[in-house]
Amino acid sequence: MASAPAQQPTLTVEQARVVLSEVIQAFSVPENAARMEEARESACNDMGKMLQLVLPVATQIQQEVIKAYGFNNEGEGVLKFARLVKMYETQDPEIAAMSIKLKSLLLPPLSTPPIGGAITAS
Repeated sequence: MASAPAQQPTLTVEQARVVLSEVIQAFSVPENAARMEEARESACNDMGKMLQLVLPVATQIQQEVIKAYGFNNEGEGVLKFARLVKMYETQDPEIAAMSIKLKSLLLPPLSTPPIGGAITAS
């Protein structure tokens, strides 16, 4: 069944806060937390493997929430939502703070350099 192209979902700042909050909460659901942990463990802090293993799981978790707000259930919907959040980050400190929290859930913690691994000037 051919339909007209899907409209870009539009959210107000308030709606964006609600959706972002729900996305963050979705990562705390035990089933989702276990899926993310399993993907992280399989990736072994390797950034390439993180992109292959963790990012798809994180995308699925986000899609489950944002589809209820008119975003398509493909990776494209997550990208559109991310762009919308990015736009509101500069306008709303609460959205900016939640965006940082979401990124911390998706990205691996930066590892500290090994002891004695100081960079020397040449």
